[in-house]
Amino acid sequence: MTNLATDLIDRLAGSAETTLLVPLLRLLADGDPVSIDDLAAAAALTADEVRARLAAMPDTEYDDQGRIIGQGLTLRPTRHRFTVAGGELYTWCALDTLIFPTLIGRPARIESVSPASGDTIRVTVDPTAGVTSVEPITAVVSLVDPGNLPSIRSSFCNQVHYFTSPEDAGGWLAEHPEGRVLSVAEAFGLGRNLLPETLARPVSGTGDGSYRGPDACC
Repeated sequence: MTNLATDLIDRLAGSAETTLLVPLLRLLADGDPVSIDDLAAAAALTADEVRARLAAMPDTEYDDQGRIIGQGLTLRPTRHRFTVAGGELYTWCALDTLIFPTLIGRPARIESVSPASGDTIRVTVDPTAGVTSVEPITAVVSLVDPGNLPSIRSSFCNQVHYFTSPEDAGGWLAEHPEGRVLSVAEAFGLGRNLLPETLARPVSGTGDGSYRGPDACC
């Protein structure tokens, strides 16, 4: 594993509030805004505990009624379209599209537009089988060091894109000499390595603090 990949795993796993993140992603995957009360019930926490934990997640998106509409997975359009069970959602970055099917326990179809060429990259991911198709096959994912993560979205997500090929990513690499690109399979493998580090953190309601797997009830 490269130094960048190891650093990403350490920093991103350490930034995750998985007590809320896993149940929140599963609720958002249904395609509707999530109320504090619904998230509290799913996470086996009080509403006040949820609010306190959300305060440590400053990138969380809300609608006008104070309901959650985005945290990695979002109802607001982005470059990365994420379709689950026919419902159209979006993600903050390309790596999210490869990680979230395992976290929510559902297959997903991804369509993302290269910020360089404007061409569309299409990927399908299954929570068990992993990446099952990539179009074009030459597609790559860009990565940067997330630094100290004052905001995971601005420090990391906003630079994690799909490109149609390493050549398509050439301009981005010139502007980000500290970054690199991985094949979709390599990026999926990085995400798979990230998951055990993240999910080893306690999830409320399990009794022993262990992660119960993508099919476990929230």
